[in-house]
Amino acid sequence: MLRYGVIGTGSMGREHLSCLATLPGAHIVALADPHPASLTAARALLDEFGRLGAAEHSHVRCYRDYRELVADDRIDAVIIATPNHTHHSILVDALRGPAAILVEKPLCTTEAECRDIVRRCQERSALVWVGQEYRYMPPVAEALRLVRDGGVGRVHQIAIREHREPFYPKVDNWNRFTRNTGGTLVEKCCHYFDLMCLIADSPPVRVFASGGQRVNHLEERYDNETPDILDSAYVVVEFEDGTRGMLDLCMFAESTAERETLTIIGDAGKVESALPSLTVRHGLRSDWAPRTAWGDPPVPPLGVRTRTVWDFGIRYVGHHYGATYLEHVHFAAAVTQGLPPAVSVRDGARAVAIGAAAHRSIETGAPQLCAEVDDAEAGAIFMARS
Repeated sequence: MLRYGVIGTGSMGREHLSCLATLPGAHIVALADPHPASLTAARALLDEFGRLGAAEHSHVRCYRDYRELVADDRIDAVIIATPNHTHHSILVDALRGPAAILVEKPLCTTEAECRDIVRRCQERSALVWVGQEYRYMPPVAEALRLVRDGGVGRVHQIAIREHREPFYPKVDNWNRFTRNTGGTLVEKCCHYFDLMCLIADSPPVRVFASGGQRVNHLEERYDNETPDILDSAYVVVEFEDGTRGMLDLCMFAESTAERETLTIIGDAGKVESALPSLTVRHGLRSDWAPRTAWGDPPVPPLGVRTRTVWDFGIRYVGHHYGATYLEHVHFAAAVTQGLPPAVSVRDGARAVAIGAAAHRSIETGAPQLCAEVDDAEAGAIFMARS
């Protein structure tokens, strides 16, 4: 049994609680949130899972101050699911304790904070894992497996598209402002930059982006401030080995059949995954049948295998196609078996750095070069510099 404490019981915190409530061997012993309504909602959620026959969590301690939870010596693993701009300070305190840590993406909102956390983690033996759960979405995980098994040959291009609705409301509307989120390309898109880095397996060297706030939140006011988060962008990431990644983001595209698509193309073939259809398509160049003459009708691609992919071990689907549940399965295995994190703080920091570089590229209108930081200084994360 692993005993969990969850810091932050807003929407994402309750997603984690729902996964833990259905995860064999997980026992929730403590919650922390400064907002009474969020704590009440979390407590009610656990009670409901108890009525449905999930594990009993009746002796959960509730704290208003997260530092009391960090000091609770019953806890084996701490989940941090608070607003982005609080991650650094909470991590600094949590890293002093012995518990394993899973911190939601983004690791932090700035490169300087990320470098500080990477440095602190070099001096710590207990597990620290960054919540980049998109790796575990079943069709995405299958696409990654096909690539690892050589299913497309050497990867040359990675294209990711997210067309979706605007950001959801959050407590005190914290996610409406770049100073709290790190910017949309950090807050939301660190998931996609993490996938690009994982697939390319090569250092990013240059980032170019174009984007802006075109439609969403323009008429909203909070304490006489207008939200400043962008809602659309194109981002190109170039990697050291010549691989290129491209992100197409639009957050006013509610009328979309496939919200998220991942396309990976190599010299031997192509694989793509799509959500919410849970579809994976995989084909090889060698299966292509060329036209015999110009003007012939298009020939349907031969041998492109299309299938629906799901993991029937998922006990709680939630808002991420079961990915958060699967992330917890792997996190718990790493804690109990003494394994390294599948998503390290270096991985989380690199995704933030690419997003930050993309924002600077939009601001300056120029590509941003990336340099690898020396291991001894900052844990080999990437930071942008013009």
